[in-house]
This record gives sequence, structure tokens and C-alpha cells, in this order.
Amino acid sequence: MEEESQCGSSCGGDEMKGMMEKRELRHLFVTVFLSSFSIFLVFPALTDVTIAAVCPGRVSCSLAIYLTGFQQVIIGMGTVVMNPVIGNLSDIYGRKALLTFPLTLSIIPLAILAYSRETNFFYAFYVLRTLTAMTCEGSVNCLALAYVADNISEKERASTFGILSGFTSVSFVVGTLVARFLPTSLTFQVAALVSMLAAVYMRIFLKDIRPSDNGDSTLRQPILKEPEPVVERITDDDYTPKMKIEFKKMPSAGDLFGLLRSSNTLSQAGIITFFQCLAEGGMQATILYFLKARFQFDKNQFADILLLVGISGAISQMIFIPLMAPKFGEVKLLSTGLLLTCIGMFLDSIAWSPWIPYAATFFTSFGLLAQPTIRSIASKQVGPNEQGKAQGCIAGISSFANIVSPLVFSPLTALFLSEDAPFNFPGFSIMCLALATVIALIQSTMIRAPPAISGHSLA
Repeated sequence: MEEESQCGSSCGGDEMKGMMEKRELRHLFVTVFLSSFSIFLVFPALTDVTIAAVCPGRVSCSLAIYLTGFQQVIIGMGTVVMNPVIGNLSDIYGRKALLTFPLTLSIIPLAILAYSRETNFFYAFYVLRTLTAMTCEGSVNCLALAYVADNISEKERASTFGILSGFTSVSFVVGTLVARFLPTSLTFQVAALVSMLAAVYMRIFLKDIRPSDNGDSTLRQPILKEPEPVVERITDDDYTPKMKIEFKKMPSAGDLFGLLRSSNTLSQAGIITFFQCLAEGGMQATILYFLKARFQFDKNQFADILLLVGISGAISQMIFIPLMAPKFGEVKLLSTGLLLTCIGMFLDSIAWSPWIPYAATFFTSFGLLAQPTIRSIASKQVGPNEQGKAQGCIAGISSFANIVSPLVFSPLTALFLSEDAPFNFPGFSIMCLALATVIALIQSTMIRAPPAISGHSLA
């Protein structure tokens, strides 16, 4: 009886801790929502603001396309280095401490356009946005995923990653909806205010919790001493033994490649991430300019398109992933999302009427299934103390794809939208983006996710 009482007390304590940790995720979700809202609120207006600043009075502007592509390349060069570093440092100093950095820096460029959208202020925004995003872009999502992995068991991780991504999609919907009705003169002022609110909310309410080796949750304490490298062997039934390495604070490119080589599954996830993000980055850099030149879409129609993508994406992430992931697994969901994305991109590329891009959003929105499922697959291949490294590594690959994508597709889009196009196919660049997604789809059909490396469980 005494043993049963002790067991009941212990089990009840574990359940209570698990519930407390899941409640902490609510504060993380609110932080991600507010941060993403401030970004998405200005997104529909940026195309018009950019063209008005660099090419006043024109509908199509090659210079604006090149500037957007160049900015994306420079940002990608910074984040491909900084995301793995920030993820690695968060394993040592805590997610909250590292989250403060990007949330604070992101306020600065928004405040500039909140003050004025004249040409000189636009270029100041352009420069500062480029510099801050080299450090910040993608890091909030990377750290949020690592925070979730710290506090959620492996069997629930895919669903929770989907819910986290769903909150991003909901912020996308709300931000786009507000942008649809908010005057451009107020858009950047509201975005700057919400960005400040996100940083303050996170500092006040979010607790930095990490799993300890025995499964309990404790407040993360800074480790001031440089950890010694630790090497241990891991073995899968389907793969030969590999080496799992605990890196130093500043991981090198060799360290990151070593992590990818530690598992065939991680290597395949990296390849899929590259081609999926190559296509996604190309769409972000070109699709709005394509729609403006092809069908003379303006800010309101951009907002309508983005709103449809966000609503259907939120539904797929917050409902479809939690329902389907336990039954079919992340790999099948990943392939399904990539297949539907291919269909949507092909439809966009051959759009002959303004209603086609609206119809294509049903398919392209399922592309939002890709990142949560890839991140869940990668998360299960490393130990509990390497979640920041793993998520930072995947984020670094995504950033590298964002370097390559505008270098290739921005000039290609500008060429085929100009009068000097080699042949009459305005959507040729989008067709090429669809082919990149096909490569990711083929690779996803060959991925085999072995049993998770870590036996760590919190729930």
C-alpha cells in the first residue's frame, strides 16, 4: 500500500509537471502570434510601397524585383550562419534569453516606415531591415520549435509542431485581414507597436524550462563554462553506427555536416528542406510581382489571396496534422503536402484568368504541412540537449535555399515579364519553382524515418 501511495504521488507529480509545461506553451504561442502578426501585417503593402518608392507611377518595376531578390540573398547569407549559432547557444543559455534578441531587433525597421514612407526613409528601412533580418529571420521559429521539443514528448511532437505552425498561419490570416482594411499610413505604425508588445509579453510571461536527464523540468541556468565535446555512438536497426557530436558554442560548417551525416533520415530531411524552401522562397520573391504585372493586382487583391492561403493553411496545420499525424505519420503527410503544392504552382504558372490564383491557393496552402513535418522528423533524430542544434541546422539549410532562390528566380521572373522575354510564357519562372518542389516530393517518397534516437519523454 505504501509503495502504491508513493507511486501515485510520483505519477501525479509527473502529470502535474506535464500540465504546467503545456500551459507554458500558451505563452510561447502568444509570443509567436504577436511576432508573426507584426510581420504579416506589412507584407501585402510592401510591394506597393517598394514600387512607389523606387519607380513612382509605374505598375511593373524590374528594379523593385531585383531589390527584393538582392535583399533576400543578403538576408539568407546572414541567417545561414546565424540560425545554427543561435540554436546552439539556446541549448546552453536558454530559449528565452536568445528569443529576446530577434524580437527586439525586429522593431527597428518597422519603426522607420511607421514614421515615413518617403523614398529616403524607404531606403533606410531597406538597409536596416536587411541587417536585422540577417540575424533575426527564422530564429524566432527555430527557438520556438526547440522550446516545444524541450517540453513535449516525441509521440505528441508532430501535432504540437503543427499547432505552433498553425498559430503562425492564424497570425498570417489576422494580419492580412487587418491589412486589407487598414490604411497604408497606419499599417507600419500598428506593426511596430505589436512588435514591441511581443518582446515585452515574452519577457514577462514566458518561463525558460528545459528537460533534465531524469525527465523533470527545471529552470534553465546559464552554463558559463565551455562544455567539452562529447562523442557517443548511436545505432539504428536500418543504418550503420554513426557518431553523435555535442558541438561547441559556435558550430562550424563541418559540425553541421557531421550532424546531418549522423542519420540518413536527417540527411534526407535536409535535402527536402533545401528544395522545398527553394521553391517557397522563389514564390515569396516573385509571385506578387507576377500577379501585379499579369493581372494588375493591387494591395487589396494581394491581401485576399494571402488571406485564403492563411485560412486554409491554419486549418491544415491545426486540424489536419493533429488528426492525421498519429494515423499516417509525418512522412506521408510531408509527401501529401508537397504533391498538392506542386499542383498549385503549376496552376499559377499557366494562369489565364484572375480567378486561377484564387483557386490555386487551396493546393498551395497544403505546402504549409511540409515544415512542421520535416522539423518533427529532424527533432526525433537527436537527443533532448541537441534540439537547438537540430532546428538551427534545418533553419540554416532553409536560409541557404533563400540565398540561391532569388539569385535564380528574380532575374528569371523579371525577364519573362518584360518585353524581351525569349518566348511568351509569363509564368515560366513559377513553372520552374514547381519542378523544384517535384524534386523534394520524389525525395520524400524515399525517406525512411527510423525509431527516434532519444528515449526522452516528458508527457
